[in-house]
Amino acid sequence: MKKVFSVKNILVSGGLFFLLFLSSCGSGTGSSATDTPTSGNSRVCIDDSYRLLMDAEVYAFETIYPNAHLDTMYKSEADVIRDFMNDSVPLIVIGRKLTAAQEEALKAQQYIPKTTKIAYDAVAFIVNNDNPDTNLFYQKVKEIFEGKITRWSQINPKSKLTDLKVVFDNVKSGNPRYFREKFGIDSLPSTCYALKTNAEVINFVANNKNAIGVISVNWISDKQDTVSNNFLKHIKVAGIGIEGDNDPATKFYRPYQAYIAEELYPFTRAVYCINRQPYRGLAYGLSSFVGGEKGQRIVLRSGMVPAAMPVRIVEIKH
Repeated sequence: MKKVFSVKNILVSGGLFFLLFLSSCGSGTGSSATDTPTSGNSRVCIDDSYRLLMDAEVYAFETIYPNAHLDTMYKSEADVIRDFMNDSVPLIVIGRKLTAAQEEALKAQQYIPKTTKIAYDAVAFIVNNDNPDTNLFYQKVKEIFEGKITRWSQINPKSKLTDLKVVFDNVKSGNPRYFREKFGIDSLPSTCYALKTNAEVINFVANNKNAIGVISVNWISDKQDTVSNNFLKHIKVAGIGIEGDNDPATKFYRPYQAYIAEELYPFTRAVYCINRQPYRGLAYGLSSFVGGEKGQRIVLRSGMVPAAMPVRIVEIKH
């Protein structure tokens, strides 16, 4: 006997097929559409500048939600964005927003990126413990990146140090990109060198008196983190003057939370979680956690400035 399908059966079957089709699409990047904001498996690619912060955030998130499992990868900013644009990861953490062209490219693929500002970061300058010049005028920093200053004697005529060596974490890092954009230069001078990681920059400066290291403040700002504390024993953090102030009596600001929050330290930037998942999955859950109260308290403890909660600044009068 031939089996007869009613219109109702056809509609139900078609609806189920459509739902199954949707659940299999847009998972992007090996993250199954069965993941939820607090469970399942997903990948997150993070700028190495924010390794210490995001290690703490992911640990807290997975502790609170034991059914959530995040595969974290730390890379240079350029590589993080490349993986994101290629749909290799649904969530990234970087020190800038996507460009208009990158957003348009995602929209053309039917993705609407969701950007969450999570913190304010600073780009710190570090010097060797034996270097007496721990304060730099803003203009001098600019001239270093313009290639006009190549020797320590141009910063301090009494300096016994010789040629400057400015060391970045990675040629594709957000740190050299930041200063190219900040000072409107196409390329960095021959005094600038790139290693592979922020940790390598700190170790290089610790062993080279002529070096200036350029790193994210997150690597040296968490007073409760053993990695930060160990690094701080081997280098000194430079103070930077306010732009336009070249008075010898000027005040120099180090990348401390209060000075970042008050915008007195001149080299700051925002940090973002950017999510391309088309549904509320684990990528959404982590970015919401980091941007929420618990995640923002972790940002505060890390020595960076939370984006979504006030920083209490106390003035101590002597």
